[in-house]
Amino acid sequence: MAGNLMRFDPFREMTRFDPFRNMDDLMREFALAPSLRGLGPEPRIRMDVTESDGNYLIKADIPGARKEDIKISIDGNMVTISAKSGEESEKKEGNMMCSERYYGEQYRSFALPTEVDDSKAEAKYQDGVLQLTLPKKQGTGTKQISIQ
Repeated sequence: MAGNLMRFDPFREMTRFDPFRNMDDLMREFALAPSLRGLGPEPRIRMDVTESDGNYLIKADIPGARKEDIKISIDGNMVTISAKSGEESEKKEGNMMCSERYYGEQYRSFALPTEVDDSKAEAKYQDGVLQLTLPKKQGTGTKQISIQ
């Protein structure tokens, strides 16, 4: 086993600098780009989180979802948002018609710095934007201890 060990040299790559070594990979990806143009990653929930003295305000973009298909769970300082959504688009060009649809479930889970009082949490959903008001639980803030 000891005979298979190699000494790590962080500057090894720099001594063999070749500016064109990744050119083949770049051209291969460029050739595939037109065929993959319509295939994007699954949509994910994008959000803004702001904090005030007493609560957190979360605005999450969930376009195409119905209010009944959105689920929110709170466990201490962990918040999970999940939603079933669908998207349809139609393109007509001459005699050819193309219809693209996406249906699936999205979810996002994140931790907040302090615990949330889930009994006072509020949620509103309007125009594809979920707005959560999550009050901080009293007595669970960060405590600083001085060293003696």
